[in-house]
Amino acid sequence: MIIGVLGLMGFDYSKHSIPLNEIHDGGPPKDGIPALTDPKFVSVHEAEYLNPKDRVLGININGEAKAYPIKILNWHEIVNDRVGGKEILVSYCPLCGTGMVFDAHIKGKRILFGVSGKLYNSDVLMYDKQAESLWSQIKMEAVTGPMTGRQLKLLPAELTTWDAWRAKHPDTLALSTRTGYFRDYSKNPYAGYGRSPEIYFPVNHRDTRLPVKEWVVGVVIDGKAKAYSFERLRKQVDSVQDVIAGKKIAVHYDKNGDSAIVEDSNGKVIPSVQAYWFAWRAFYPKTELYE
Repeated sequence: MIIGVLGLMGFDYSKHSIPLNEIHDGGPPKDGIPALTDPKFVSVHEAEYLNPKDRVLGININGEAKAYPIKILNWHEIVNDRVGGKEILVSYCPLCGTGMVFDAHIKGKRILFGVSGKLYNSDVLMYDKQAESLWSQIKMEAVTGPMTGRQLKLLPAELTTWDAWRAKHPDTLALSTRTGYFRDYSKNPYAGYGRSPEIYFPVNHRDTRLPVKEWVVGVVIDGKAKAYSFERLRKQVDSVQDVIAGKKIAVHYDKNGDSAIVEDSNGKVIPSVQAYWFAWRAFYPKTELYE
């Protein structure tokens, strides 16, 4: 990838909530990384292309479970889909390690999204195919164009292993490799990136309390952000009990999936974000870090 400040072409920059000079070209042009819309899925028994420790982004809505393999999301980054009768936006940024699922409705209407080819804080900028506004994944809102300031609703999802996900959801479906595009999904175009301290693009608010690519699970409650490092969670005997903005939460670490979920005091799953530390800190500079 080549770092470069954006050319003001192809999208609506009439309004913006972030500095335009902090938006960078990621290399591929608009739709150069093709989003998927209502793609094919296969059953657990048909998903022979998945190994037990392959990472997947899993979501369960109204009793229907689906798994989106990272080995496919690496090549597409966005999937416009339906789960349990709900239209959703599945997003993945390989540079930040963030798999996030959103409600795809804006003002009650389903909006389809694509990959803009641009980045902010090294994180994917999505674009909506209605107004051509750019949307920040981790910021969870539109940052340019007529949609500026509109927020996306984050849904509970789990970034885990295929083995752990299918154990919890034996009837899950898995995103098929028959996407309509010729890609070698067995190859990782970002091989080695997660083990390197290098960050390809400029980011704000660097913080040395953790290694730049330490995994954290981040949560925002009533505007207050907090992060929990996986290194710390792996050492915990029990779940972490904590209080954010006066509300009790529990952070549960799953060793089999090397994943974490956050629940409220009633045991209801709260949407959270698994990310590299640098990415979470870049978007939430006032975040607390669980010690």
